[in-house]
Amino acid sequence: MIKHLLLSNFDVKRKIKNNEICYAGNIRLKIYGQLNCRSGKRMKRENRVFFNTEEEALQSGFRPCGHCQNKKYKKWIYSISK
Repeated sequence: MIKHLLLSNFDVKRKIKNNEICYAGNIRLKIYGQLNCRSGKRMKRENRVFFNTEEEALQSGFRPCGHCQNKKYKKWIYSISK
């Protein structure tokens, strides 16, 4: 997990290009999603963190976004409701 505040805009673009950053998450809400998600783009910089893999996000206690990860979100909801 990499905090957005610790990276410059150049570093973020470079890491995305090199596939070091593939997902973004909201540290306060514990939600992760795709980089192009409308909900994620509205997030404050100080709340944004980046992940390389979905497994990394899940292991950090984040859940899938209900917008850009809808199928995974529904699967996650089903798994916790049991």
